[in-house]
Amino acid sequence: MSSRTARRASWSRLRGLLPGRQDLATVRRSPGRDLLAGLTVAVVALPLALGFGVASGLGAAAGLATAVVAGAIAAVFGGSDFQVSGPTGAMTVVLVPIVAQYGPGGVLTVGLMAGVLLIGLALARAGRYVRYIPAPVVEGFTIGIAAVIFLQQIPAALGVPTPEGEKVALIAWQALGDYLADPDWPAITLAGATAAVMLIGARLCPQIPFSLLAVAAATAVTVLAGLRTPAIGELPATLPAPSLAFLDVEAIPGLAGAAVAVAALAALESLLSATVADGMTVGSRHDPDRELFGQGLANIAAPLFGGVPATAAIARTAVNVRSGAASRLAALTHAIVLALIMLAAAPLVAHIPLAALAGVLLATAVRMIEVGSVRVMARASRSDAVILMLTAAVTLALDLVAAVICGLIVAGAFALRKVAASARIETVPLPEGDHHAAEHALLAEHIVAYRIDGPLFFAAAHRFLLTLSETADVRVVIIRLSRISAVDATGALVLRDAVERLEGRGITVYLSGMRPEHAKAFGAVDLLDRLGRAGKVFKTTPEAIAAARGHLADNGVLPQARTAPAPEQAAAEG
Repeated sequence: MSSRTARRASWSRLRGLLPGRQDLATVRRSPGRDLLAGLTVAVVALPLALGFGVASGLGAAAGLATAVVAGAIAAVFGGSDFQVSGPTGAMTVVLVPIVAQYGPGGVLTVGLMAGVLLIGLALARAGRYVRYIPAPVVEGFTIGIAAVIFLQQIPAALGVPTPEGEKVALIAWQALGDYLADPDWPAITLAGATAAVMLIGARLCPQIPFSLLAVAAATAVTVLAGLRTPAIGELPATLPAPSLAFLDVEAIPGLAGAAVAVAALAALESLLSATVADGMTVGSRHDPDRELFGQGLANIAAPLFGGVPATAAIARTAVNVRSGAASRLAALTHAIVLALIMLAAAPLVAHIPLAALAGVLLATAVRMIEVGSVRVMARASRSDAVILMLTAAVTLALDLVAAVICGLIVAGAFALRKVAASARIETVPLPEGDHHAAEHALLAEHIVAYRIDGPLFFAAAHRFLLTLSETADVRVVIIRLSRISAVDATGALVLRDAVERLEGRGITVYLSGMRPEHAKAFGAVDLLDRLGRAGKVFKTTPEAIAAARGHLADNGVLPQARTAPAPEQAAAEG
């Protein structure tokens, strides 16, 4: 490929990731519905953005800046017409240790690196591969994330300072001990009431934004009653100018793993959210590579404005779809409304108690767990239940990337076990009509035909070797290969070893029905050529049977007889 052709191909791929005329036509379809849906989503997103900003360690302003900047950029450049992006609980879980160790500079550095990785994945067309992640892995890490978010909010909900440490379970336990030593009722009352209103209200009337109503009520009670509970504090009235002042170049090597974790999480959560949006709409289909591209740009831009890395949010996307959104204009409207709130209502937002935001996130963590889905997967099979629980436990004990990798490895091991169990080797009867009934008994004493069904690969091959090696009281073994679905080097080596063991015992081995696509593997271990030169490889099983009868006749085991197969049998594949 010439350099000019390569440049054209690269430009064509990049152009496919950029907004086009179809997006503009879609935006013009129902602007009124989109504006209303965007306003609704903004009302729901405001307390979540503030809460996740506080939970990340950078403050409420960072969460709001993320919702505005990342929400707008992902809406324009993303691959879904209904996706709503911003700060999420899963990303907060990853960011907390980064903020604690590196501060704002680490967040900016990780965001830039993760954004570049996401754009690289988009250009490499890697978006399609997320569909191969098993559902128990996804559900397991969702449960783990929910548990981490819940435990992270315990100190704020109890109104005590957050203890130092990295393990959220230990931090929550220590915070509980500090609270019991000096109980403070206003904070826990505000957090509990906010969470209860959200959970009960969502069940009774999900269309109403109970999160915002609960936070507003908690703020009013705090101000009017003069309660001394920690509040958000003063917010900037506008977004700060983009800046690289906090970029920590020296920390790049140490943050490489965190950047991979942020990119992997952004890709996984965003593509899963887009899939959910497709399922909630009719005729909608997202572009996974363009979604990665949009999320990459959003994660580069948001930290420049003082925000944190972002992903698409399943809950906010679902609200967007249910509110009647028809295009990406709704998600863009959501970002603009949040920017206006920052401009006009910053003094009011400053009085929101942190305990109320903790209550919002406690309720959010509870609602993240789909009890019905968990119950179905736990009952589906023991392996699904193990994968789900293991992924959740590793998420809580270690981190999200380790949990997904661990879940995929265990899921792959269980899948291999099932595939290996489906493969089998069995003795098959010789074709009817190939010999008279009187000859059948004689042939049965000296010839046996084995048929291998399924994949002949490392997970199942040694079982085949054991079965073939135990063959006794025969002179000829015919191995039928036509039903092998796949073969690897281990399978080919094991079959060769079985053939050599049988030949070492004086048993003649014939192969029949080998598929052309498997010839390379068997040829690599010198099985095909060696038996082929000896005339022991046949296209069909009837031909192999005829050769076996001739061989036994030549050695005096059988009387001389017609050994050529009938025409209709020779035409049949063994």
